[in-house]
Amino acid sequence: MRKAKPKKRILLPDPKYKETLVTRFVNYLMVDGKKSVAYRIFYDACDLVEKRTKESGLETWKKALNNIMPGVEVKSRRVGGATFQVPTEVRPDRKISLGIKWMISYARKRGEKTMMDKLAGEIIAAAKGEGAAVKKKDDTHRMAEANKAFSHFRF
Repeated sequence: MRKAKPKKRILLPDPKYKETLVTRFVNYLMVDGKKSVAYRIFYDACDLVEKRTKESGLETWKKALNNIMPGVEVKSRRVGGATFQVPTEVRPDRKISLGIKWMISYARKRGEKTMMDKLAGEIIAAAKGEGAAVKKKDDTHRMAEANKAFSHFRF
């Protein structure tokens, strides 16, 4: 066990929207430390979402992220030689992290040509309640529901 919990680092808000959540998203989106490229991809994707949906790109992105964030997940727990999938509530911080990771990973797997197009497509799909990332959330919830019988093994 470690002696003390590591300090939470304070994130600076992003330059355009002044949101720390956007900075967090861009940090996950970033590859090889190229933050300005990641910011450009995110902002261009938001502009594209705005063009396609005629709504605010940032608001659509927030709505999409809320549709992706899971409420419950399953964690493995060994009890007497058997491994059970125990449903547990997801902490608010982890909820956001999972939502962001799923959105980015499923955007990367999409068929469009540029990452901007892929991300915009995933945001629009998630805001409507469809798309691969929302399916992942539904699968996670379904798994937790199926293993509800083992919820008394919670830690």
